[in-house]
Amino acid sequence: MKKIITLIALFVVVITSAQTQFEQGMTKAFGLWKEGKNTEASQLFERIAAAEKNSYLPNYYIALINTTAVFTEKDKTKIDLLLTKAQDALDVELIKDQTNSELYVMQALIYTGYVVADPMTNGMKYSGKVMEAYAKAKALDPNNPRAVFGEADYQLGGAKWTGVDTKPLCAQVDKSIELFNNFKPATPFSPKWGLERALEIQKTCK
Repeated sequence: MKKIITLIALFVVVITSAQTQFEQGMTKAFGLWKEGKNTEASQLFERIAAAEKNSYLPNYYIALINTTAVFTEKDKTKIDLLLTKAQDALDVELIKDQTNSELYVMQALIYTGYVVADPMTNGMKYSGKVMEAYAKAKALDPNNPRAVFGEADYQLGGAKWTGVDTKPLCAQVDKSIELFNNFKPATPFSPKWGLERALEIQKTCK
């Protein structure tokens, strides 16, 4: 009996230290990202992803860091490398789980990165894929604020060319802000970004 208790105690210690390592690593990676050290943050998330196979979050943030970097990058070769890296990381998680709404929001963002990088070449090619990914994200979780806002934001971005009525889209932005305000992340590291951007777009709607 004493042996079993000792084994259980050791097992608990191992789990606790593993969780602590994961949490420490995630916190450090977020710190690097906040400092603008995108490459270092991405590399640290890669190391965490290699050690922690049961969480989608490290690969998710590799995808997010590399995709968001595209929106301020002008070099097309670098853009391709960033988006390829993002897609590779996301694919690892999509193979494991096709029921996570956040992964499809991320997929839509990657496609958006291609459109923003070269609208003339990629607009027609990827716009349908963007909308399809957001539709999947919303079907899996209708209350995911990033899915509701992302879809509306993408359509608002193209409204001047497509001529679509922006009123329903602005209503969706309003709805997303309500969802953001009621959103409870599953863990301290779960995605919670998007509210600031939604509030900015809400102002332009008005």
